[in-house]
Amino acid sequence: MNECVFCTLPETVNLVENDLARAFYDKFPVSEGHVLIVPKKHALSFFDATPEEMACVGDLLTRVKELLDNRFHPDGYNIGANVGTAAGQTVFHWHIHVIPRYNGDAGTVRWHT
Repeated sequence: MNECVFCTLPETVNLVENDLARAFYDKFPVSEGHVLIVPKKHALSFFDATPEEMACVGDLLTRVKELLDNRFHPDGYNIGANVGTAAGQTVFHWHIHVIPRYNGDAGTVRWHT
C-alpha cells in the first residue's frame, strides 16, 4: 500500500501550521508562491472535514495570504479544492490550493468562451 505523500512530508517543509493543519509550497506550482493547506489528519475529501479542521484551515488561509502578500505581492488569488478524480483531484488527502495571481499571467480556473 502506498503512503500518502502529504502524510509523510517532513515538518521542515511547513510554511505555517496550527493544531490541525499545515501549509507548504506546492511542489508543482501553478504560479510563484502557490501554497497548499492540508489537514494533519488524513481524510479523502473536503466534505469529510470536521468543523474544527475547517476553522484551522481558515486560520491558515488568512496567515498564508499575509505571507504571500509580503513576499510576492500578487494582484489576486485563486483559492480552491478539487474533490474527486473528475474534478482534477490527484492526491487523495483533501487540501486547499492558494494560488497567487499576477496581472498578465495566463492562469485561470474557468473556461472562457
